[in-house]
Amino acid sequence: MPRQLPDLPRLMVDDAVKAALLEDWGRAGDITSQATIPVTSRAEAVIAARKPGVLSGIALAESAFRQSDASLSFAADKQDGDRLEPGDVVARITGPARALLSAERVALNFLGHLSGIASATSLFADRIAHTKASIVCTRKTTPGLRGFEKYAVKCGGGSNHRFGLDDAILIKDNHIAVAGGVVDAVSAAKAYAGHLVKIEIEVDTLEQLHQALGAGPDVIMLDNMPPKTLEKAVEITGGKALLEASGGIELDTVQAVAEAGVDLISSGWITHSAPVLDLGLDIEIS
Repeated sequence: MPRQLPDLPRLMVDDAVKAALLEDWGRAGDITSQATIPVTSRAEAVIAARKPGVLSGIALAESAFRQSDASLSFAADKQDGDRLEPGDVVARITGPARALLSAERVALNFLGHLSGIASATSLFADRIAHTKASIVCTRKTTPGLRGFEKYAVKCGGGSNHRFGLDDAILIKDNHIAVAGGVVDAVSAAKAYAGHLVKIEIEVDTLEQLHQALGAGPDVIMLDNMPPKTLEKAVEITGGKALLEASGGIELDTVQAVAEAGVDLISSGWITHSAPVLDLGLDIEIS
């Protein structure tokens, strides 16, 4: 079954792209194109992949060209979530040359960044596809771009953790220290939370895991535990809560973590450190 991706609301897309265009155009617009290209010139261009990866951000690229000039024609050859090989054409743009070139960098910035996240996520997801575990993102995102970056994770075959501090309770080690312990922290959270709010707590040891299970959270985060300890944690938990492995998990270690039997594997790297996917725009004068 094809992966079902969430919709990116056009208002959210257009607002982010407008801000990026205004940042790039400054006070006078694209003075290079204005100085060198006649106002009547038209052009045809293609955006193509230069490296293999997974596409994400096509709506933002389209918005950049549309907002630059509504008469520009943008036709997508690929859709978000598609796997790309070098040379694959992602989209074709036709119209006024000045407007096309003025939108190029903003379009490619969004496409390259989000496709990089999708591509990095897919590497992790592919490594653990034979297990029940899912790769999930964190709140380690670029300020202002969280919704798009979490969307890119979905494009790459991952899942989303909470979007912010307000949509789930996640009790970390510092919360535990201030609250007075694992049991006290979970008990306080359960007394506070509404019936639709999930509660997760982070534990560093198997002793804390036993305490957490007695308190009854929905999810338990197993922080920086090696695979053998994770296996023991899975055995101890016995399905009483979802288990999330977290902490420094890399591409060469994620398979062993997944095979330990956890339900979720969280990674900040896929959003905060994923390399940009190399996509380029090639233009022909018509």
